[in-house]
Parts: sequence; structure tokens; C-alpha cells
Amino acid sequence: MISVYVIHENDEWLAPLQAAFNRESVPFQEWHLDEGSFDFDSPPPEGVFYSRMSASAHTRGHLYAPEYTASVLTWLEAHGCRVINGAQVLSLELSKVKQYAALQACGIRTPRTIVAVGRDAIREAAHNFGAPLILKPNRGGKGAGVQLFNTLDAVDAYLDSDAYETGPDGTLLIQDYIKSADSSILRNEFVGGKHLYTVRVDTSQGFELCPADVCQIEDLACPVGEDPTPKFKILKGFTHPNLELYARFLRENSIEVAGIEMIFDEDGVAWTYDVNTNTNYNPDAEESAGFSGTTRAGMGALSHFLGRELSKLEIRTAA
Repeated sequence: MISVYVIHENDEWLAPLQAAFNRESVPFQEWHLDEGSFDFDSPPPEGVFYSRMSASAHTRGHLYAPEYTASVLTWLEAHGCRVINGAQVLSLELSKVKQYAALQACGIRTPRTIVAVGRDAIREAAHNFGAPLILKPNRGGKGAGVQLFNTLDAVDAYLDSDAYETGPDGTLLIQDYIKSADSSILRNEFVGGKHLYTVRVDTSQGFELCPADVCQIEDLACPVGEDPTPKFKILKGFTHPNLELYARFLRENSIEVAGIEMIFDEDGVAWTYDVNTNTNYNPDAEESAGFSGTTRAGMGALSHFLGRELSKLEIRTAA
């Protein structure tokens, strides 16, 4: 049977998509690519291949999963397979620098950024840059390693400590701290290259903002006996000129599924700072918006899109 093949390295993140596939009756198989092998000279199976490989794989002990996935995607594309979020997209997922270059090429504003490798070079660049500043790994994922420093002394102390880390490619970004008037960012979700919805995310408790991970914050976000303000809230009817620019950016970079994060500064200027091509969705926000179990929900829209692509492939195969 021709299937959708989901390429990934995190079983936990896959469960909601599995449920959506079952609701839509979409046949699927998993390719968990933490490790494995394939015969480069043999043809792949027939199907639609969707990559959910994440830049944060190393935080789960899957250091080489993205590199192995890049090889698999190259093999699939060499055989003319229908691949969603293929090798070019994975390259963007793994590098903020590549993301910013591609965003700027489409006229999208990104924060002032310096790229540095090596402790001494990072220190010198930070001192030339000035505080406050953000340090973030070029390859991070789900906000891992993103830190705000209000003083250069704090930067120096961090660089001299055992907490210092750069991410798996050794590259750190020194970046302007864009202060939001209400401590929030907006995450714009796209499926099939089309805007699905925009969600407001409360950043007051830090930068690790993966929607799938919000409930792991536990006591910080969900104190017993209290009804906290939702960390994620879908903004119905949200519009902004950036949405058209984002759609162009996605088209020009062969990205079909993504969450694009932007922030408004205190003057109302929009800055775009992250593209997540392995996107997750927050079930509580979708339930509050009345989207749960429908194709307006993230995984519902995604399974519906992948099912349509599979149907197109079946028609071409039969012909």
C-alpha cells in the first residue's frame, strides 16, 4: 500500500499526528532516523515523504539524526519522490544564519546579528555589540540555549562558566534583544504553504517555547489551585503584511509546513527571528479556539494536506 512516510526522531511529538492520521484514515508509516542504514542504489518505496526532523534532536541524545536524515532526503529526491520539507528545508532548519539570509532576501526584517565561533571571539563580539543582548545557538531548536544578558559582566561570567555551550555546530549568534511591550511573541503557522492561524505566546517565563512542551513547565506555569493566563492563545482573524511575505519566503525556499516567529517591539515594529520547519501545535490553545478535531487544528490540517498529496500520487500511479 502506498503510504505517507513520516521522518522523525521524537516519538512523543508524533503521537498527535498519528491520531489525526487515524481520524482522516490516512495510511502512514514512521521512519525513526536516530540511526539506521539504507541502500543508496536501491529505489525507495512509493509514497509521500514528510520530514519532521528537528534542530533540537541533539537535546534528546540524537546528535547525528539530522545529518543522517539529510542523506535519506537526498536519496529520496534523487529518485524523484514526493518529499515535503526536503533536504533544502532541513538545511534551513539547522541554521539560523541561513534562515536570516533567506528571510532578508524576501524583504523580511530580522534582528541585528553577529555570528561568532570560539569563546574569545564571542566575548570580543559581545563587547563590541553592547548590552542588553541575546546569545543563541545557530542550531538550537525549541528555544534551547537562548539567553538574555542585561550586562556585559554577565556575558563574561557566562563565558567563563561551565554553563557555556554553543550547540552542536559550535556557532553562537549575538543578537539585539527586541523588547516586547507585553512580553509576547507571535507564531504564525503554515500548512501546505498557506497561513493556518497565528498564536500569541507568553514569553515572560523564558524562551523555550515549543508548543508541545508547554505542560512540562509544571509548577512554573501551572501552580496548583490557580488558573494561570494561557501561555498560548490563538488570535482569530489576525492579519499583518508579513503574512504575505512569509508565504513568498516559503514558496521560494520549498517549505510547505512551518511556524514562523515574530515579535513587535515597543514601537510596534515587527521583527522575524525564527523559522520552525518541524512545527508543533498547542492542544489547549486549539481547544479554546474551537479547532480541536477539525482541519483548522494544526495536526488536522497537516494530516488532511498529506492525505491529499497521497491521493494525487495514487492517481498518477494508477494512470
